[in-house]
Amino acid sequence: MSDSSFHSSHAETLAVSLGRPARDPDAPLNEPVHLASTFVAGGEREYGRYGNPSWAAFETVLGALEGGTCVSFASGIAAISAVLDLVPHGGTVVVPRHSYTGTIAQLRDREAAGRLRCVLVDITDTAAVASACAGVDLLWFESPTNPALELADIPALVAAARAHGALVAIDNTFATPLLQQPLALGADLAVHSATKYLAGHSDVLMGAVVASDASVAEQLAARRALGGAIPAPLESYLALRGLRTLPVRLERAQQNARELARRLDGHPALEEVRYPGFGAIVSLVVRGGAADADAFIDRVRLWIHATSLGGVESTLERRRRWPSEAPTIPDGLVRLSVGLEHVDDLHDDLVAALG
Repeated sequence: MSDSSFHSSHAETLAVSLGRPARDPDAPLNEPVHLASTFVAGGEREYGRYGNPSWAAFETVLGALEGGTCVSFASGIAAISAVLDLVPHGGTVVVPRHSYTGTIAQLRDREAAGRLRCVLVDITDTAAVASACAGVDLLWFESPTNPALELADIPALVAAARAHGALVAIDNTFATPLLQQPLALGADLAVHSATKYLAGHSDVLMGAVVASDASVAEQLAARRALGGAIPAPLESYLALRGLRTLPVRLERAQQNARELARRLDGHPALEEVRYPGFGAIVSLVVRGGAADADAFIDRVRLWIHATSLGGVESTLERRRRWPSEAPTIPDGLVRLSVGLEHVDDLHDDLVAALG
């Protein structure tokens, strides 16, 4: 991938300038969609399962933003699966009890097959998590957690895991590399559902892992090629196009989320407003449990009832409607993915629906 000779450490500039073709006369400004299953022999790809310029461009940009080597995948769950495949047979993984349900499902499936052991922890209890790292192979966590929005002491947990020789993987989907860089905090791997904020328009399924060690990235790429969980060229193109605007999208969404959390705090229909202080996810705990939370969701008009997040549109859902969600998540917890609409309209719709 040929980029400009101009170098910058600013994320806004990296997101826009990297991952572009050489600036030859009449060259396209953007890396095209390369619809090719086969390449001419003698190069680094040769076959579509081993590489594609469209996803290589995306990897260049995300790798620079996270400060490591990026390997992209067909989905976020494929990226998670590839990381878990790094755990040796019979190994142990420590993971927060409040995590993305797909992560927990992957771990439970492997545990049932006798491939690994899964230890659930409260990620806010730093001392207990550090103690649980003894003899483990992988410490995996999110910060903020999904959907409880708990924060982890990342440097302390990384230090504890490293002291026991464990790999550390952090799901950075909620924070994005603009708000948090796990590798700079000592983690080995930063994992993303690129479906969410990176692509940002609810039209892409894609995942990515950024490794601090290039040799680990090579292992992940080998797993991708062997398992076939490769990103499609069109999805790669769309994800990169979304990544270009991540700084401005996230700035607006975060501004809206902060203001909504401020305005809703203390509302009589709510037991709690959870906001970690950054990002664009807010969780509301509605009084009256599941029934009142479902009624609240049924009454919104601007907000969209949907399970995903990170798009330009504002969405919400009651997480315990999924049987796989942790039983320690309140029945009335509604996760808000705050989008780019005007904050007054978003607020008015929520308040009217709360009654």
